Amino acid sequence: MRWLVATALVVTACSPPQAAAPSFPTAPVVRTDLVSRTNVDGTLGYAAGRTLVGGLGTVTWLPADGRIIRPGQRVYAADGHPVPLIYGRIPLWRTLSVGVRGPDVRVVERNLATLGYSLVVDDRFTWATAKAVKAWQRHLGRPQTGMLAPSEAVVEPGPIRVASRTGRLGGPASGPLLTVTGTTRQVFVDIPVDQQQLAVKGGKVTITLPGGKTTTGHVTTIGTVAKAASTGQTGQGTETATIAVTITLDHPKAPGRLVAAPVTVGFASTVHKGVLAVPIEALLGQADGTFAVQVAGKAVPVELGLFAGGLVEVTGAAEGTRVEVPKP
Repeated sequence: MRWLVATALVVTACSPPQAAAPSFPTAPVVRTDLVSRTNVDGTLGYAAGRTLVGGLGTVTWLPADGRIIRPGQRVYAADGHPVPLIYGRIPLWRTLSVGVRGPDVRVVERNLATLGYSLVVDDRFTWATAKAVKAWQRHLGRPQTGMLAPSEAVVEPGPIRVASRTGRLGGPASGPLLTVTGTTRQVFVDIPVDQQQLAVKGGKVTITLPGGKTTTGHVTTIGTVAKAASTGQTGQGTETATIAVTITLDHPKAPGRLVAAPVTVGFASTVHKGVLAVPIEALLGQADGTFAVQVAGKAVPVELGLFAGGLVEVTGAAEGTRVEVPKP
């Protein structure tokens, strides 16, 4: 008997490897507000300084430049006695003593109460007021008279910063002693008159600080008087005229230790609210001059609108759709 043995040969066919489709990062089509900005140069600093004039006697102490002075702290010293700061908008113009009435009395009493002395705050200088004044004078190391002369305190609306010293030790206290400013840094911009519509009171702005750090602020004052730059050529003054704009920082600590510095201020020039937008890098230029975005490997035509903040307004792509964003 003959046995036949069949051998089956199994051949496995392997397909050639397919090339992997290129993979790009994607980003969603988002609905957002786009703001186009016009940049104008500005300066970070303190408001213009004002001169502080002293009272009687000889100057025996002056604060250092940059010092911040608050209520109850000495502004200068005359004849060895400190002259402190008090808050108020009404200057002391007379010696206050028992029986005197007026708004200047209220200023002194309000400050004494703030400093912790017990008394009723009104516009009458009573024996209780005199007692509080004596206690304050004792604390300051001044003669305890219970009366307060104009030369014994400096009245300012708020804390002050010493910009520079104009008086000198040993000189008369009756002359200019200090140049002082407020304690809040602001940004000052001279905006061209033909762009003054960019500045709106309360309007939000971006502020680029030295080193590229960016913060925000808002417009607080807008000048009403235009000033012309000195060009030396007739007729060009009106073309270069500017309006002064003051900006308050939303984050006062953002500039760090900077006292003064050049900055760039971005004013909103065009605002499109609630539009669809994609990263600018997602745009694909087409041969016919139009644009598209790549969605799942397919080019989707879009119409372009406002460019701002690295985004571009688009029409033709649905919100939430993920578009390819090629790496630069």
